[in-house]
Amino acid sequence: MEEALLPNAEERTPASTTYVEELKKVTCIAAPMVVVTVSLHLLQVVSLMMAGHLGELSLSGVSIGGSFAGVTGFSLLFGLAGGLETLCGQAYGAGQYQKFGTYTYCAIISLLPICVPVSIIWMFMDRILIAIGQDPEISTVACRYATFLIPALFAYAVLQSLLRYYQSQGLILPMLFSTCATLCFHIPLCWALIFKWELGSTGAALAIDVSYWLNVVFLALYMGFSSSCKKTRVIYWNHIFSSITEFFRFALPSAVMVCLEWWTFELLILLAGLLPDSQLETSVLSICLATTSLHFYALSGIAAAGSAQVSNHLGAGNHKAAQVVVRAVLSISLVEAVIVSTNIFCYRHVFGYAFSNEKVVVDYVTEVAPLLCLSVIVDSLQTVLSGIARGCGWQHIGAYINLGAYYFAGIPVAILLCFILHLRGKGLWMGVLTGSTVQATLLALITGLTNWKKQATKARERMLDGTASADNGLP
Repeated sequence: MEEALLPNAEERTPASTTYVEELKKVTCIAAPMVVVTVSLHLLQVVSLMMAGHLGELSLSGVSIGGSFAGVTGFSLLFGLAGGLETLCGQAYGAGQYQKFGTYTYCAIISLLPICVPVSIIWMFMDRILIAIGQDPEISTVACRYATFLIPALFAYAVLQSLLRYYQSQGLILPMLFSTCATLCFHIPLCWALIFKWELGSTGAALAIDVSYWLNVVFLALYMGFSSSCKKTRVIYWNHIFSSITEFFRFALPSAVMVCLEWWTFELLILLAGLLPDSQLETSVLSICLATTSLHFYALSGIAAAGSAQVSNHLGAGNHKAAQVVVRAVLSISLVEAVIVSTNIFCYRHVFGYAFSNEKVVVDYVTEVAPLLCLSVIVDSLQTVLSGIARGCGWQHIGAYINLGAYYFAGIPVAILLCFILHLRGKGLWMGVLTGSTVQATLLALITGLTNWKKQATKARERMLDGTASADNGLP
């Protein structure tokens, strides 16, 4: 019965595809996806900004609480949901709509229980923060913020699964309207909860809870009632539970891949706190990190477009089109990198004023700006290449690469340059830049040496046989 759903690859996609055609397709998906990913990121940014107007204690507590929540919870769920980029994308390309829906429901059922132990950790966050030397008052505010953020964690598990569901079949407009509407609703809601009803940092967390669940409801309703989702929303409970093992074969290395990189930048801030002038160093690195974080979320939209197109073409058996997509999405990322890095460099003397009025901070940002420009270029390549890796099912390879790039190259170099050669914060950032460069180089080599015809064959075999070969990523 499932084999009848699998049309011939040549019937589903053209035998050949041009660079311009794929560039147009990827651009049409990438542009709105950038808005989607940035809008989701801005929900927490808006809450942080408004909570900051309550005073330094609220700003510090919400900042640390949000950072801890991101490291221990949101990054984990984001990474685990990445397994769907392989399974759903290839299933849709192969015409296996029953499997497509099964994988989506399987991901939701698998991710929700993971939120329980994470929630328990958040409830005892104050003890953990105090144990590692944080101020007790700040730790208390951070713990209260994270505790009220727990409903958002469960919503995030469902939301990330639904986003991959829509992304993998190219249904971008529902995500675009839903996230933009949620952001427009979130801003006045956050203001009302924090200032009008005087809930303080608790109101900032509650606003995120409501906004995430509202986004989930919008996407779920569209999935349930739209004719465009008719084929892919089919549910077979007996297949869902049998697919959990297959899902985690891709989800776990995907989570490791994401978390290893995410944790590196958090470690960077902790190391900056050990420097003599820690307040200045931490402030400047926080500015750099905020800039690259926003850039990362914009790039995630481009990477998502590349991942979806590559996985679709591999599932359909069209390896030539997959290769063209890789070239097209890399071209887009390079153009974006040049534009962003050029602007940062040209405005490096005033760029720091967007974050601080202190001249010493602004001058230091000016010194670090050239390194920040290089980071933007390298991050553009490695983020998109990571998306291609998820589309192909190379998460396990990506996990090993990130481990080696950041923890055997980047962090040791950062410590050497910072503490031994006394380059301070610039040394730390140069170390992370080294790790990103190694990561991008290795991913580029693997992508360039890949036998795409073999990858397409494996993808179709996986969809036919229901097996997830652990040897799916080697050229």
